[in-house]
Amino acid sequence: MVSNVTTATDQTAAAATMKKTFGMDKDDFMKLFIAQLQYQDPLKPQDPSAMLDQLSQLSLVEQSYNSTTVLNKLLTAQNNSMSMTSVSFIGKEVKANGNSTSFDGVTPSSLLFNLSVPTAESTLTIKNASGNIVKTVAFGAKSAGEVTVAWDGTDNSGNKLPSGVYSFSVAGKTAGGDSVAAGTFTTGRIDGVNLTGDTPMLTIGANSVALTDVISVKGV
Repeated sequence: MVSNVTTATDQTAAAATMKKTFGMDKDDFMKLFIAQLQYQDPLKPQDPSAMLDQLSQLSLVEQSYNSTTVLNKLLTAQNNSMSMTSVSFIGKEVKANGNSTSFDGVTPSSLLFNLSVPTAESTLTIKNASGNIVKTVAFGAKSAGEVTVAWDGTDNSGNKLPSGVYSFSVAGKTAGGDSVAAGTFTTGRIDGVNLTGDTPMLTIGANSVALTDVISVKGV
C-alpha cells in the first residue's frame, strides 16, 4: 500500500513539473493533439512534426524527473544505511585516516603512524588546537611499518597539558638522508555519533572522525 501511494505521488509530481515547464502535462498534450487531428481540414492536413517534437520534449522532462526521483531515493537509502552503520560503532575501537588525538587530561593518548621505509631518525611533533608546538619527541632508527607511541599529555617542559584535541605529525630521514613523511592515524574508542551533517561523525572524547575515514574497526 505504501509503495502504491509513493508511486502515485511521484507520478503526480512529475506531471506538475511538466505542467510548470510547458503549461500542460502529457495527458493534456495528447488530448490537444488528438483534437487537432480530428478537426483538421482533410484537404490540408497539418504537419504533425512540431507536435511530435514537443511530445518528445515532454517525455524527456518526465524521464529526467523520474531519474532524479530514483537517485534521491537511492541517496536517502544510502544515508540511512550509513547512519545505522555508524551507530553500531559505539563502544568499538576504530582506526581512521587523520592526525588528531583526544587527551582527557589524565590517560595517555596512543599516537599511531606508519613509516613506508626504514628511517635512521625521526621526530614526532604534537600541536595544540591553536597550532602551537607543545611537544617534540626524537626517535632513533625505526623499521618500516606502523608505530604506536604513548603520549602522557606533557609538554617539552614536563608540564601536564589541559584536556582537548591535539594534532601530531612525524617526519624522518633515511640512512641516505632522504626525507620521509609518515602517514598518521586517529585511533580510539567510539563513544558517540553525530548525524547532523551530510556524513556521520564518530566521536572519540572531544575528537571526531568521519565515518568515511574509518579504515578498521575492532570490537571490545
